[in-house]
Amino acid sequence: MKNQGFGARLGFAWAGLRAAWRSESSLRTQVWIALAVIPVMAVLRPTLLWWALVGIMIALVLAAELINTALEHLVDHLHPERHPRIKIVKDCAAAAVLVLSIGAVWVGVLMLLSVMEN
Repeated sequence: MKNQGFGARLGFAWAGLRAAWRSESSLRTQVWIALAVIPVMAVLRPTLLWWALVGIMIALVLAAELINTALEHLVDHLHPERHPRIKIVKDCAAAAVLVLSIGAVWVGVLMLLSVMEN
């Protein structure tokens, strides 16, 4: 698998997105929230910097969700039984998504305050 061409690597990434989309309702929820933000942004017409910040936060939350999904699948495959340490691993990965989601909400609130101020 190493040193494949760009097209092959892109295909692997799309396969990962499709697999995560099918298996994770959290990812689907995050994507729908992200898609709902776009028309709100179009109506509010914030500066390009706010578009960039919101876009980065969306990408970070989705990337964290994908990493969480990958980690959960790997852990479940390697250690299918319940174990307190495995629970900590999975909970910490989910917490990372939560922290980024809170950060995304924070950026959204600040953007709204900035737009209302102008």
